[in-house]
Amino acid sequence: MSDQLNLGDRSDAVALISNTLVRLGFIQNPSDLFDEKLTQGVKAFQQERGLTATGLINQITQRALEEARWRLGDRVLSLTTPELIRGDDVATLQDRLNQMGFNCGKVDGVYGGTTESVVKEFQKSVGVVVDGKCGPSTLIALMRLVKTVTGGAPSQLRESAKHSVRSPALANKIIVIDPSWGGDFTGESNHGVVEAEVVFDLAQRLEGRLLALGVNVVLTRSAKNSPLERERIEIANSVNADLVIALKVDSYENEKANGVATYYYGRDAQGVHSVIGERFANLLQREICARTDLLNCRTHGKSWDLLRLTTAPTVRIDLGYLSSPQDAKRLAAPSFRDQLAEAMIVAIQRLYLSAEDDARTGTLRVSDLRRAGLRS
Repeated sequence: MSDQLNLGDRSDAVALISNTLVRLGFIQNPSDLFDEKLTQGVKAFQQERGLTATGLINQITQRALEEARWRLGDRVLSLTTPELIRGDDVATLQDRLNQMGFNCGKVDGVYGGTTESVVKEFQKSVGVVVDGKCGPSTLIALMRLVKTVTGGAPSQLRESAKHSVRSPALANKIIVIDPSWGGDFTGESNHGVVEAEVVFDLAQRLEGRLLALGVNVVLTRSAKNSPLERERIEIANSVNADLVIALKVDSYENEKANGVATYYYGRDAQGVHSVIGERFANLLQREICARTDLLNCRTHGKSWDLLRLTTAPTVRIDLGYLSSPQDAKRLAAPSFRDQLAEAMIVAIQRLYLSAEDDARTGTLRVSDLRRAGLRS
């Protein structure tokens, strides 16, 4: 399935999705008709998975539904090429290994090289065949030994500990900036402001300030090209980034929609989230709202691929709505984009400051940060 399914469609593809939603408990009765009940079930599924709850069945939702079909034990899990195995069974395996003290890293539901290595480590520790595959013998050993860890999941504790030992100096840190190319929104109500141009200009302003502070900055695109999302994820992972910041401007059919929102990797229903990503998203949200008059649309956990599949803590910032006359006017002003860049720089530094060195939201300036140990 690759084409988007719409309200009123009737097909085998709709029936498959309907059956999946019945098994997952989001609707009661299967059907091959895409009706309003199915739409509400899709919305509930999207919300639970940390996706944008539109009720539409696009490629992202279809893939999420496919991943949700699998429970640990339904199939043998192994490292495969060229396509990696993805699914909730992989996520459950990763989470249980993390709970037992093994380090699978971020629970992303993808059976990659790190997961295979950890499975081998587990197999060696319990005395089963070391082949990197999660089959019946490995699964039985896992079920016998898995235990609940109190005081926070080990993976989240490791993430916090790894972050806490980092120097407050920004010099030599690697930060990836991912400026959006723009969505499908076109028309007169964008008020002459082009998303690709606005976010790339902001990315360059942010890049210049970071370079002056000794940061190694990587932009995922130039002014003229637009890599696919998977390519941008590969760029971020290949440079071993400390942080990834995705810049985007939203749009909506109602011009009254306005404001800034930040997003980090998180799925509340599963208790999975990036500790540092959430903290950084909150810092960015608070600094931007304290220094500008953008409406506070809050911070949210999502499981979009850019957030889920990047190794480093990743935050996406939606910097207003082009469909809003007020937001578009703000974003068109270079001075406003300078304000945004200043807020982001301060939020980045606050992420690495200890509590005693930190200051109230909206009070620090970039010039102040040099006195807080920006350079080593």
